[in-house]
Amino acid sequence: MYHVLFTIEAKWRRRENAQSSILRYAFSHGVILKEMTENPDAFELPLSVQPADIDEMGHVNNVTYLRWVQDVAVAHWKALAPAADQARLAWIVLHHEIDYKQAAYLGDNIIARTWVGAASRVRFERYTEILRARDRSLLAKARSVWCPIDVETRKPVNVSAELRVCFSRPAVPAATIGG
Repeated sequence: MYHVLFTIEAKWRRRENAQSSILRYAFSHGVILKEMTENPDAFELPLSVQPADIDEMGHVNNVTYLRWVQDVAVAHWKALAPAADQARLAWIVLHHEIDYKQAAYLGDNIIARTWVGAASRVRFERYTEILRARDRSLLAKARSVWCPIDVETRKPVNVSAELRVCFSRPAVPAATIGG
């Protein structure tokens, strides 16, 4: 019995790792970035760099970028999700990938852009770009995987088809990866 479970788990992990590797390759080679920067449906949140965001190197600390990824995701959810869904669902992060491109500094105004990509039963990909407002140059890009949970049971839960359509987009076609 244990061998069977181990074999099933190992096959599942290999499948998940293969999918993650393809997405990481595409993301690092600009395939997903192209889709990201051309997304007209992105939700935008203006932010300002605060003194507490600056690290000993004199620029915005990497942890701040991650906080902005979460802040814009929460703002997007609160702006678009029906009140009934907001009352019954919470979201947890399963995975974050973030690429830092340029530094932000005290006094910079920032635009955090986000949208949801492919959605499965209990996994939603969310893409985020952090831009400098004055020239819209890309400072960081992120891909996160979020899971909806029931606020009472704290267990993963399916979302309605209407909510999935409201937030998600189709996955990047396999033919565009690497090309």
